[in-house]
Amino acid sequence: MEGLGLIKDFILDTNVLVHDPYCFINFEDNNIIIPFPVLEEIDKLKKNSGSVGQNARKVNRFLDSLRSKGRLTEGIRLESGGTLRIAVYNEFKSKLPPFAANDYKDNAILLYMMELNLVEKLPVILVSKDINMRVKADIMGLKAEDYLHDKVEIDDKLSGITTVDDASLRDEFINKDELSTGRLPEPVGANEFVDFGREIFGRVVPDGKKIVPLEVSMESGSWGIKPRNREQMMAMELLLDDSVRVVFIPGMAGTGKTLISLACGLRKVVDEKKYERLLVARPIIPMGQDIGYLPGSMEEKINPWMTPIYDNLYMLFNNRHMDLNAFMKKGEQLQVEVLSYIRGRSIPNQYFIIDEAQNLSPHE
Repeated sequence: MEGLGLIKDFILDTNVLVHDPYCFINFEDNNIIIPFPVLEEIDKLKKNSGSVGQNARKVNRFLDSLRSKGRLTEGIRLESGGTLRIAVYNEFKSKLPPFAANDYKDNAILLYMMELNLVEKLPVILVSKDINMRVKADIMGLKAEDYLHDKVEIDDKLSGITTVDDASLRDEFINKDELSTGRLPEPVGANEFVDFGREIFGRVVPDGKKIVPLEVSMESGSWGIKPRNREQMMAMELLLDDSVRVVFIPGMAGTGKTLISLACGLRKVVDEKKYERLLVARPIIPMGQDIGYLPGSMEEKINPWMTPIYDNLYMLFNNRHMDLNAFMKKGEQLQVEVLSYIRGRSIPNQYFIIDEAQNLSPHE
């Protein structure tokens, strides 16, 4: 949280704690207040499976570790410079408005905030990941904001492609097969692409000093797949470069992100044998029945979630007139996994694709 020179009291909602159990260190020298109803909600969540229950238990352990330093209700000094305390009230001078139900846990937290507004001399701000909670706080005249510490603002201008509309620079690049980045009107970063116009593209080398032609063209193919636009071509350029360790490919649904990644991965593993195996994983986001209640073996359980990946794989293997099922039964060069089952594994010398990465939790 950004400080403006004035110390504030931040009231943390339950969802902030289970979202980031280490959030306490991110409030600098401000004060952190946890209402008692939040503790009760954390206690209910600690037995949950998955990251929510795990994070709830981490919060409990952290609070327990502070008990040796003093009384939590009086406030404990944190290493960040601020304090943390548990707010407990037996009586309230404040009252919820008539439209807010007294027995609703969110409203109990808002009541604590109303009371703290009366007794605290510092600005009191509710921090919540719950949009509706922030809206309700605003309706009641209370200050509220989202927990943004682990969010990064995406600048639409940072597309990874710089357009250079200069015929002389384009001609120099064509004639010399390279161009110093210092010749460009704007700075560019390592592995950034440059569009000189007229289907002439370049890429900044890792040390950022010059631009070189792409290895991949619109006519290049991997497992029968050719790029259909400049973005796909540039993605393939990075996916096929062994010196690039991580590639992030944003884009709308249906833009070929998964298909191109699989095609490049199969080329590096099966054709060039640069890696021992292609490992493809995606997170499970249930919209109905959870995976644990589906019948069958583990493979039968995960198949419905992996259908988009298998659809692309069938297309690629058909391009090669190969049998995907027979290839996968060998289990040597291709494996499709649920991301939850990968934890704790060592994955050396493998081409690793994470599909639908935007659905990953912060813990994952």
